[in-house]
Amino acid sequence: MELNSPNVTVVTEFILVGFQLSKALECFLFWVFLLVFLLTLTGNFAIIALVCMDQRLQTPMYFFFCNLSFLETLFVLTICPKMLVSLISLNKTISFRGCIAQCYFYFSLGTSECVLIAVMAFDRYVAICYPLRYAIIMNKRLCVFLALGCWTGGFLLLLIPVPFLLHLSFCASNLVDHFFCDYAPIIKLSCSKNVNFLLDFETALSLAVMLTSLSINGVSYVYIISTVLRMHSTKGQKKTFSTCASHLTVASIFYGSSIFMYSLPTKGHSRGVQKSMALLTAVITPLLNPFIYTLRNQKVKEVLKDCLKNSFPH
Repeated sequence: MELNSPNVTVVTEFILVGFQLSKALECFLFWVFLLVFLLTLTGNFAIIALVCMDQRLQTPMYFFFCNLSFLETLFVLTICPKMLVSLISLNKTISFRGCIAQCYFYFSLGTSECVLIAVMAFDRYVAICYPLRYAIIMNKRLCVFLALGCWTGGFLLLLIPVPFLLHLSFCASNLVDHFFCDYAPIIKLSCSKNVNFLLDFETALSLAVMLTSLSINGVSYVYIISTVLRMHSTKGQKKTFSTCASHLTVASIFYGSSIFMYSLPTKGHSRGVQKSMALLTAVITPLLNPFIYTLRNQKVKEVLKDCLKNSFPH
């Protein structure tokens, strides 16, 4: 960190405070998170491979599952490697531009995932409420367009605050009280005049994206539930609900942790609670999602069993 004036410093690097635990406990967490990291990559790559290789899974629903797995893979690659290095070594620094880049990719991927979950709800709505027209409505062109919209929307939207972040001034401290470069802890270190504007912008943007996505999910499932309840067959009702189970589980975990972290006032939450919720969003959820797909989805389980049989014949 180099001095620029008596009160303002030019920050060239930040120090990630992390979990502030004993060295032995941090070493233990390193091995735990390394295992989680490897399992997450394996699980999500497995979902991507299954969807790409098996014709039975080449439908809009699994196409969006594949996109979600790819998002989750990039998510953990953005957060986990630096977190693991910080846990095992004394070097907890990250360059200023590296910190801003990590912050940008974390929120861009999170925004893209939020939009993608809404798109997946729309896909289930069309499949259940308009089954005869499903293949026509959710054609390949529309699916690709919706997926590209999720990716480009998230990355373009989060470009707006980046120039402001790059020109922040900092006073006295470069200690980020987190295990990665989260938006709020960085902003709180700044003494720039536009800090309050940036915090308000982050809150407004998070709320806008979250509420829009939640609204699409809510409306879609109101129509889905209404359609299912009109079915005369109990077996048909259970089968229809089972196709939504994976998406509902993933959506509940994602929205629950995200709303707690970024859309509610943080004054009453300790930094420990904030870090725990960030771990759930950035590390645990990407691990759970592949298992949710395989354990709750009959078709994925069938394809996985067939792949294992072909790979390891008796």
